[in-house]
Amino acid sequence: MKTLNSLIDKLEISSSNWMKKNGMHLLRLSIGIIFFWFGILKFFPGLSPAQDLAIRTISILTFGLMPAKVSIITLATWEVLIGLGFLSGRFLKLTLLLLFAQMVGTFMPVFILPNEVFTAIPYAPTLEGQYIIKNIVVVSAGIVIGANVLKSKRE
Repeated sequence: MKTLNSLIDKLEISSSNWMKKNGMHLLRLSIGIIFFWFGILKFFPGLSPAQDLAIRTISILTFGLMPAKVSIITLATWEVLIGLGFLSGRFLKLTLLLLFAQMVGTFMPVFILPNEVFTAIPYAPTLEGQYIIKNIVVVSAGIVIGANVLKSKRE
């Protein structure tokens, strides 16, 4: 039994060390993949499930001054730039700024288009609402990455 516990302890230490060594890199890459992928989809009309809601939200926020095609291309470019920033690991401060600004816009439909985000406000989200709510994890990941970026600059 003692050797089994010793083996489990060694595996736990080994896996913990691996996570500590690789976790931040994998988190940055996974967020980069998500943004790059979802951004690319927006360049092709009808492929992104968030496209219509994003266009309506941007239209409301810009008081209808930004044409739909311009708004979705701008959003697609913004998301691809965030993705490339995280994937490359370069310009991370700017990438984080773009991420957090984009997240503010992403959460706006909850407040300005709640009937499109919930089937029963506020506890039963639509598919689009779920798409928005999952961004709580993205914001948290951005905070963790940001703390790591700022920490490395202080050390």
